[in-house]
Order: sequence, then structure tokens, then C-alpha cells
Amino acid sequence: MDKKYLFVEHLSTGSLVLWDDANLGKTAQKHMTVYTVNVVTYPPELKGQWDSEAWSDIPYLEIAAFRPESSPHRPRTRVKLQYSREGIFGLFQVRDRFVRCLRTGFQVDVYRDSCVEFFVQPTPQSGYFNFEFNCGGASLMYYITDPERVPGGFRSFERLSAEEGRRVAIYTSLPPIVEPELVAETIWYLEFFIPFSLLRTHSGDWTVSPGAVWRANFYKCGDDTSHPHWAAWSPVDALNFHLPRCFGDIRFASEKDRR
Repeated sequence: MDKKYLFVEHLSTGSLVLWDDANLGKTAQKHMTVYTVNVVTYPPELKGQWDSEAWSDIPYLEIAAFRPESSPHRPRTRVKLQYSREGIFGLFQVRDRFVRCLRTGFQVDVYRDSCVEFFVQPTPQSGYFNFEFNCGGASLMYYITDPERVPGGFRSFERLSAEEGRRVAIYTSLPPIVEPELVAETIWYLEFFIPFSLLRTHSGDWTVSPGAVWRANFYKCGDDTSHPHWAAWSPVDALNFHLPRCFGDIRFASEKDRR
């Protein structure tokens, strides 16, 4: 059988990268989809302060691999992560246009709005979590053990409860509703904190120590905006973010590594 190939536009280079569809998981690892998560030195205040003392020296990754089905809009999306004993902090910075936000609350279809997403798999034996946030702070959170699509969702998954959702701290720089759409360039921030104890509730008993490696991906989308787009940190080989085979690696550093 002939191999299938696809083109993915990479924002940082402006080039079309040719991916072997059958071996994208291996190829993606060669495309620098590895990120080091530093230890917290100054606890973030969850105010979206990209250049604050807590975040200024934290390296960022870019969500720059756009699916060819996207419109010409190419928002520049950067993400920083750091961790403490209690959990993981994340901060998205989005240089965007055509910003729209209609959904509010918990377990709503935030991907239809201007949206950022963090998918993470703590161990090879566990499922993965999808944490999806629109620019107004609404969220969608699942734990998925079989991502095959079926009517009503996935072959095997759990919706995080409202109580669990409240344990995820969220800050956004935009109001809950953005309508009409913001056509002019807008820079917005979404910051979160996810407790490790929440992840363990679903994915088993594990500890985070320096050198640990998790699988993860990060996304930017906006299905129902005037300029829909779908971008990933580690490129996906279909118009589907629920592809753990395409995840990259996040490696937890030690305090010594940060010095």
C-alpha cells in the first residue's frame, strides 16, 4: 500500500513540512516537541503576568503547526509551564485576531470559541486529560482512556465533575463574553493551575520527580470564529486533537537544572 503524506504549515518558519502519515509519531519527536518544565521559584499569582518575576525566566513553547484545513489566520500562541509539589501551572499568551467567545460555564463546547487547550498523559499506562479553555475562562475537562469517536463522545472517557472543575484555577484577561468578534489584533492571556491530586484521582498513584517525562500536547483553535484554525505544538496527522500518538514530551526539571 502506498504511504500517505500530509503537509502541515509551521508558523515559525512559514514553510510546509512534509509528514509521513504512518510514522508521524516518530517524526514529531525529531521536530523538537520536547519541553522542560521548571520548578517553581516564585509562586505565580494567576494574573496573566507573562513578564512577572514568577514567569520572566521560564522558557516558552510555540503552538505553530497549523492544519491545512485552517483559514489564513495564524495567531501566535506561546505557552509556559512550571510545577510545584502541589501541581502544574500554565500560562498561554495569544496574539490573535477575530476573537470571539460565546460559551460560559463548565463542560461546554469551548473549542467553538477562541480557545487554547492542554492535553496531558501522566504515565504510559494511564489515559490522558484534555483541559480546554476559551478566552473568557469557560472550560471543558475530560479523562479519556479510549479516544475512538462514538456518538456522544469517545469510546471510553469520564467527564470531570463540577467539584473537580472548581479545583482547577483559571485566570483570563478577557471578559466571559466577547461579541461582536474582535477583528483587530488582540493579545490575551489564559493562566491555569491543575493540582496533581486531581490528576491522580483518575490516572492512578504516581509521583512527580526530576527527570520524569509525561506525554502532552497544546492546541489553539476557533471553530466558530470567522477565521477558523487548528494548530498544535506537536503536529497532528488528522484534523483531530485527540491523537495521543502525536503527543510530544514534557520533562520535569530539578531546582538545580534551573540555576
